[in-house]
Amino acid sequence: MTTTAPELTRTDAIQAELDQARRTGPLQHIVIPPCPELLARLRAAMAHAEPDLNEIARIAASDVAMSATLIRSSNGPLFAAGQPVQTVGQAMNRLGLEHTASVMAGFLMQRAIRVNHALLTRFWERSTKRALAMAFIAKKLPGSSPDLAHTFGLFAHVGMPVMMQSVKGYAGTMIEARARIDRSPIATENANHRTDHAVVGALVARVWRLAPSVVAAIRLHHDLEVLGGSGAEPEVHTLVAAGLVAEHLMRRHEAEEPDADWLSHGQAALDWLDVSVDDMLFWEEELRETLDSA
Repeated sequence: MTTTAPELTRTDAIQAELDQARRTGPLQHIVIPPCPELLARLRAAMAHAEPDLNEIARIAASDVAMSATLIRSSNGPLFAAGQPVQTVGQAMNRLGLEHTASVMAGFLMQRAIRVNHALLTRFWERSTKRALAMAFIAKKLPGSSPDLAHTFGLFAHVGMPVMMQSVKGYAGTMIEARARIDRSPIATENANHRTDHAVVGALVARVWRLAPSVVAAIRLHHDLEVLGGSGAEPEVHTLVAAGLVAEHLMRRHEAEEPDADWLSHGQAALDWLDVSVDDMLFWEEELRETLDSA
């Protein structure tokens, strides 16, 4: 009796594609910064059904700059109430566990992946806003994980600074991609470098051992024809769709015009999430204070 190997899911296929490109393809020369030890410890602590608060507090207190970031966040306009916070423990109590972990993850990512080019001056600011918007949207969607959504928001475009550091001429490609109207930025990246920031970002997530659904969503976040189709698992669809909505809400918050991805696939994203335009505009009002303070 012969047995047939199980068919690969889209997520499995993406991970296999990344591994192959890393071994023999265009990703061989991409330098991936190692995952910070403190971030790995934080993710391990948060993975438990009941996270170890003492371990998270130890991680937070082990880095003076990260402790200061937590205290500053807890005294910001979104959380400030009563007497100013002065200790990490007080900051954790005021922020809550999820937001504490989000602030810590963002801090550790920024330290590990440096952004030092004029074309990416607002990279981490926008990544933080995207992550907060993603977590907010996930809380509105039954069955969605705010933690996964926040992680996707932080990592969605992380391929850009990594390519800036590793790929000769990538700065020029970014300028060209923004100027061209005959093809997408992703197409320009592939034409010039045989890869793009979605693939490289997915590789970073793969190397850092993030959830497979996050890896797949990063890889597909510009392949928006996937929305509503059968080419990926529902959780991946939801992350990609929510990411498109989050990006659109950020652009509206910054008084920018809708981008090409939203104009071509925004309705498909809303349809997948079963969200109306009115719902989205209501979310925009709820999100305003959060994005103002990010």
